[in-house]
Amino acid sequence: MSAPEKNPENAAPLFATTRWSVVLAARDGEEPDAAVAMETLCSTYWRALYAYARRRGCSPHDAEDATQAFFAQLLEKEYLKSVQAERGPFRAFLQMAFKRFLSKERERSGALARGGGTVHLTFDFAEAETACLGDSPDLAADEIFESRWAMTALGAAMEALRGEFRALAKEQEFEVLKTVLSTAGNDGGGSYAEMAAALNTSEGTIRVAAHRLRKRFRVLFRAQVAQTVASHEDVDEELRHLVSVLARA
Repeated sequence: MSAPEKNPENAAPLFATTRWSVVLAARDGEEPDAAVAMETLCSTYWRALYAYARRRGCSPHDAEDATQAFFAQLLEKEYLKSVQAERGPFRAFLQMAFKRFLSKERERSGALARGGGTVHLTFDFAEAETACLGDSPDLAADEIFESRWAMTALGAAMEALRGEFRALAKEQEFEVLKTVLSTAGNDGGGSYAEMAAALNTSEGTIRVAAHRLRKRFRVLFRAQVAQTVASHEDVDEELRHLVSVLARA
């Protein structure tokens, strides 16, 4: 019994072209993959915007409408060509663009237009609202946005890791081992002996598997974050920022 061990350089590559860099390239000419890249990013990180809108005082219904209407606008081809002015990470661009969107909507009518977009992404707003109910009332809207963004990146890496175990028919092992990812202690917040008993293996084997699991998770988390920056030179800085956000959460 062991955790999936893959070569980090080959198994989860930080592609020469990230999703965000594909979107940014759309300004300079036809970029057929730009819309797909943007939709993937939006589908992953929409919860941060919903949580931001709720903390800014939008009702659940208005926050839903704002998120859907904003993405409908964002995914329009001509709008994609205008994002090049924002050279920072996708996180910073998305937050600033959403702030402007909310301000313009309030200036126009004080209410959001409903169902006007031609693009419709499927979001689980009930799940997002439940998460909002657990947010600290002391956090400002910007802090909520960044916290939700960082947690989403972690969750995406976790799901990718779970998928690798599932592909090897080892999901039960993942469920037992995953606790080592959420604690800093050497025993993963639980007894290695108990995990070994649950998986009918030795404690030494569990320690090796836990080490590999942590290592693989770091690779997948880095790969997830890499897709949201314009170049690989920006990955380490963005990682440091998100880790600091998680430390404050």
